[in-house]
Amino acid sequence: MAKVLVTGNNGYIGPHLIELLIKAGHEVTGIDLDLFTSEAWEELPSPTVQWVKDFRSLTVEDLRNFDCVMHLAAISNDPMGNLVEELTYQNNEKGTIELAKKSKEAGVSRFLFSGSCSVYGKGEHLDLDESSKLNPITAYAKSKINSEKEISELADETFSPVFLRNATAYGYSPNLRIDLVVNNLLGCAIARGDIRIMSDGSPWRPLIHCKDIARAFVAFLENPKAGHNMAINIGGNNENYQVRNVADYVQQLCPNANIVYTGEVGEDPRNYRVNFDLLNKILPDFELEYNLESGMQELYKKYMEHEFSQNDFEGDEFVRLKVLKKKLYKLERN
Repeated sequence: MAKVLVTGNNGYIGPHLIELLIKAGHEVTGIDLDLFTSEAWEELPSPTVQWVKDFRSLTVEDLRNFDCVMHLAAISNDPMGNLVEELTYQNNEKGTIELAKKSKEAGVSRFLFSGSCSVYGKGEHLDLDESSKLNPITAYAKSKINSEKEISELADETFSPVFLRNATAYGYSPNLRIDLVVNNLLGCAIARGDIRIMSDGSPWRPLIHCKDIARAFVAFLENPKAGHNMAINIGGNNENYQVRNVADYVQQLCPNANIVYTGEVGEDPRNYRVNFDLLNKILPDFELEYNLESGMQELYKKYMEHEFSQNDFEGDEFVRLKVLKKKLYKLERN
C-alpha cells in the first residue's frame, strides 16, 4: 500500500483516479479548490482524506510521509489559458515547480506530473515521439514544457519524476466536461441535432479515455522504477484521429445528425499525430481499456441516461471556461 496525494482530484480525470487507487488498496489524500465540484453530474468518489484548498498552499510538513504525489491540478485547457494567461503560468508552472521542490524536500520519492501532447502544437511531421521538436502555441502547452524542464533538474536517486504527456482526453467522468472535442461533438449531436465542426476537420488529435489516463498514473505508481525522469506520451498508436473521423463516429451513434463545417476558426494550427511506442516499452503490460468507439458508446449511454439537453449543451455547467469566468468575476466583485 502506498500513501498518495492527488492534486485536482475533483476535476475530470481525478474521480477515476481516486476510485482506482482506493480499489487497489492505497491510502489517498485529495486536494482540490472545488471550483468545479458543484457542477459534477454524478456523485464524486471520496478519497481517504480530502483537503479543500489550493495545492500551492501546501507546506513541506504537509507533504511528509507521502510516497507519491500525482499532480493533476491545472488551468486545464487552451481557451482557459488564453483567458487568464498570467494565472496559467502562476498555477501550472510556478506553482507546480514549487510543489515538486517541496515534495522532494519532504522525502516524496515519486512525482507523477500530468502533462499533455499539446506540447507538440503544430507538429512538423506525423507520428511525433518524445524526441520530436516541441512547438507549443498556447500558454497551457508552454507552462507544461517549462514545468517538465525545471522538475527534471530535481531528479536523483531519491526523487523520481515522470512526465505523462497525455493525449487529448474524452469520455465519461462523474465530473463531465463538454469542452473537449469528442465530448463536444457528441453532446452537440444529441442536444442540437447537428455535429458542428469549427475547423475544416483535417487536424490530427491523439485521443485517450480519461479513465485510461488515470490507469496510466496507477501503473507508474505500481512500477516505481519505470520512466524515471522521462517524458512519456500516454495513449495508443491506433487512437490517433482526424477531427472529421470523430464526426463520422458521432454520426454512427446519431444517424439523424448532419455534419456541419462552420469555418469559425479556419485552419486549426493544433495538428499532431503522436507515437506511443515508448509507453509500450516502459510499461509493456499496460494496455488501453477503451478505444474511441467503445468510449463514445459509453458516453452516449450516459448522455441518454442524464437526458442531456440543449440547455445542458449551451449552459455553463459542463464548460470549464464558463465556470471559471463566473467565479473569477465573483472574486473581482468581492
